[in-house]
Amino acid sequence: MTADVAVPDLAVVILAWNERENLELLLPALKETLESLAISWEIVVVDGGSRDGTAGAAASRGARVVPQKQRGFGAALAEGFAATRARYVATMDADLSHRPVFLRDLWQKRHEAELLIASRYVPGGSSDTHWFRRLLSRLLNTTYTRLLSLPLHDISGNFRLYRQDVLAGLSIQARDFDALEEILLKVVTQAFRVGELPFHYRSRGSGHSHVRLLRFGLAYLTTLVRMWQLRNSVASADYDHRAFDSPIWLQRYWQRTRHRITLDYLRSARPGAGCCVLDLGCGSSRIIQDLPDAVGMDILLPKLRFLRTRGHRRLTQASAFALPFPDASFEAVICSEVIEHVPDSPPLFEEMTRVLRPGGTLILGTPDYGRRLWWILEWLYGKILPGAYAHEHVTHFSQATLAARLRALGYTIHDLRYVGFCEMIFRATKGQVPPASTGGKGGGA
Repeated sequence: MTADVAVPDLAVVILAWNERENLELLLPALKETLESLAISWEIVVVDGGSRDGTAGAAASRGARVVPQKQRGFGAALAEGFAATRARYVATMDADLSHRPVFLRDLWQKRHEAELLIASRYVPGGSSDTHWFRRLLSRLLNTTYTRLLSLPLHDISGNFRLYRQDVLAGLSIQARDFDALEEILLKVVTQAFRVGELPFHYRSRGSGHSHVRLLRFGLAYLTTLVRMWQLRNSVASADYDHRAFDSPIWLQRYWQRTRHRITLDYLRSARPGAGCCVLDLGCGSSRIIQDLPDAVGMDILLPKLRFLRTRGHRRLTQASAFALPFPDASFEAVICSEVIEHVPDSPPLFEEMTRVLRPGGTLILGTPDYGRRLWWILEWLYGKILPGAYAHEHVTHFSQATLAARLRALGYTIHDLRYVGFCEMIFRATKGQVPPASTGGKGGGA
């Protein structure tokens, strides 16, 4: 099948700069492979201003040529992605180091991950390049994967297969080959699945490598710093999950103590409860992961996508101000570290109360802004992890104001415990008869 279909099944994006001789060999072999897949396809060659007839050679062999507008490998990738609406997008080098026949393997495994990588460094993969280049590549991959906690082996290869929805809205800031690491990290932080298939990487055909060691080394270092900040920010879908085992002692202690208190409360309220529990604003925390029958609800889709990859199936994307559940649906509602992130509004508390059965348990946790120590810790936390949650706290409750709010809603408070003397976690039960009025503000301290 040819490239004249409005929305092809697959587009192959090739970045080229003075690669005429290699493309004359690559494109016929690539077309043969694509035709063997029995799908609709197109080939997009992004030409970076070649002076050796690359554009003409590509066009005469059935490729659609896109002149590169901005300089750099990252810019060329972004322009290649923008040039196609294909359901899947493969990227490969123009220098014959990527054999087109491997596209069959990538295509056959396309449903196993949203991004598939032809990997040199998983068992069965290999590279026949110069030993010094292999050493640098190994060093780069090891540094990135360890510092960014990525369970992957080859994050610098360009032979990849992307599902189109992974690329939608993707912003690439890096302008050199470090764009590959940026793309991969942003895919991971959105909780899309990434898979690796063993691949044999060959030396380039004709021409010379366009890598400039010192220049690209500085670019990789700059991108590594940016990606470390992203990886350890709340924008990363698995932020809460990873914080449970954080190398930062205070963060690890906070997560684990909150987890223990919440599950203790739940066992005290109703031993064995699970199927009638709602974790409101669940994030990617270990609390919801250890309640496999509970309903996890969050407004952020990547958080829920991450939980689904961990095997959790009872998930709902919704706003806490308009819960998509009937009245009295749950025997317990967990709302941990949520109410400080949103404006203080009666509907939030009213919705939690509405979906809870009379006599049901509310487990509600938030920082106690009535304690001076919390203000100090929050300031320190914001300095150590500037991308974490501290800057998002917009509503400030104290123990007195939150207890008053709960009693006004007809709750009976049974227990109150603290995490680090600063984060308060209430256990309260809903009254059998609704209060006469739920209006009024609890006020922030």
